[in-house]
Amino acid sequence: MQLISLKSPREIELMRRAGRLTAAARKLAGEMVAPGVTTREIDHAVRDFIRSHGAEPSFLNYNGFAGSACISINDEVIHGIPGKRALKAGDIVSIDVGAYLDGYHGDCAATFPCGEVSSEAAHLIRVTEQCFWEGIRFARVGQRVSDISSAVQKYVEANGCSVVRDYVGHGVGSQLHEAPEVPNYGSPGRGARLQAGMTIAVEPMVNLGGYQIHVLSDGWTVKTNDGSLSAHYENTLLITDGEPEVLTVPGEL
Repeated sequence: MQLISLKSPREIELMRRAGRLTAAARKLAGEMVAPGVTTREIDHAVRDFIRSHGAEPSFLNYNGFAGSACISINDEVIHGIPGKRALKAGDIVSIDVGAYLDGYHGDCAATFPCGEVSSEAAHLIRVTEQCFWEGIRFARVGQRVSDISSAVQKYVEANGCSVVRDYVGHGVGSQLHEAPEVPNYGSPGRGARLQAGMTIAVEPMVNLGGYQIHVLSDGWTVKTNDGSLSAHYENTLLITDGEPEVLTVPGEL
């Protein structure tokens, strides 16, 4: 069983720096989402931006992944491989980025509309981001991991969508994926008890239709079984003695 890492004040400050850079890379990627832009162009911009600040993309070559960002479109849930595909008006584009700076990772994601999108797509994007904020109301000392999970699921389902079950959030620090796992569904009162100094990535993946998904033959890209739209939202956060601190926020680099 992997031990949960509690970060020292020095480690927390390093994670703040990595988080700010990661958030800035996400912002850059989102600003590039427009009809005609290829996912490879966004990926290369993210790679070059992260490296220009003395860091490395966390995802590049991670278990063989070919990109610096995961870029997933419409019914693609996560882990979309950047390539020649050009974005079209009406697409929704989920972009997941990570930056490894001075020995620590930041990890965050968001879903961006490409031009005008349908009301259903806009609703999905709103629900996916808001369920993150609903969940982290419980990211406090003494709560359990599944208190976050349960709050995410309740909000999503109350708004007519479904939560992906096969992939979860996770601890993050000197390793991109650390203990504990942070599901986006389940009953409250279960899992690890939250302690000050824990750093976790909470990342709801939400479908407009059913929650069932499958992996394509490329071994990476995850799609909804029913072809419904999917969205993704994620931040890295620090458990404190009070309110949780979101580490993946833009700031001075």
